[in-house]
Amino acid sequence: MPNVRKRGAGYKLQQIARNPFLYGMAVPGLLFFLIFSYFPIYGILIAFKNYDFSKGITGSDWVGFRNFNYFFTSDDFWTILRNTLLLNVLFIVFTTLAAVLIALMFNEIRNKYFKRISQSLIFLPYFMSWIVIGMLVQSFLGGESPPVNAWIQHLGFAPVNWMFESALWPWILTIIRVWQGAGYLSIIFLAAITGISEDLYEAARIDGASKLQIMLRITLPLLVPTISIMTLLSVGRIFNGDFAMIYAIIGDNSLLYPATDVIDTFVFRSMRQLHDFGMSSAVGLFQSVMGLIFVIIANAVTRKMSKESALF
Repeated sequence: MPNVRKRGAGYKLQQIARNPFLYGMAVPGLLFFLIFSYFPIYGILIAFKNYDFSKGITGSDWVGFRNFNYFFTSDDFWTILRNTLLLNVLFIVFTTLAAVLIALMFNEIRNKYFKRISQSLIFLPYFMSWIVIGMLVQSFLGGESPPVNAWIQHLGFAPVNWMFESALWPWILTIIRVWQGAGYLSIIFLAAITGISEDLYEAARIDGASKLQIMLRITLPLLVPTISIMTLLSVGRIFNGDFAMIYAIIGDNSLLYPATDVIDTFVFRSMRQLHDFGMSSAVGLFQSVMGLIFVIIANAVTRKMSKESALF
């Protein structure tokens, strides 16, 4: 066994020496995760300390779990937690469904020029800043006489005061998120569909299967592992509210907080008022730990149903 291990290690080193540029392409990615994901783990200590800039992390006083008390004992804790989970579930479910449908439609388009133009247009919102999207939303739904109300009145319905109706905003935010992110996610699913062997489609056509039957019996089942993996990756951030999106669109409109206030926006407002870095670090640690637990549970359930669809 020792000889085998040595030969294995030596073989890997030989491969790196023979393909230095190929392996060198992985260096920026590794450095990115080391600098922004692994080195900052040291900052977890702030969650358990009364952080003082002058003393630094190691010199600050240890306070144990006191930093967690402010968040867990807050009157809005359960509302914020519910909003965070509900919005993320809506985002994951509807964005994934829309992305799969878009990918299936693109797969049926045969005119390559129309296909490329359509892909570019549907992919474009992903590159738009949330600030720009927030301004668009305000122009359509804000003000005394928003344009959307004029369209609603033409259809015979009563106008809605959008900035006062908090119950509508989970669905409004979901529509915005689907519009912004489904195009990007559909490219990933379309790439997975492209990898499906053409022989399967040809055999189905010979057997007389229609396009709908081919889609339901071949494309979708073979797309399930990719959908599962992307969903599991999304579940890892289910306790993290999309701060950039929600704050750019909702801002400090307290009337909409009952349905749109999430953990990240709550911490941001608390930081502005209290300047308590220990509390914000404690909440960040809570989000990470709960996200890890959810990924493990979701992966275990997925693994029982289909080992190929699981992350590990």
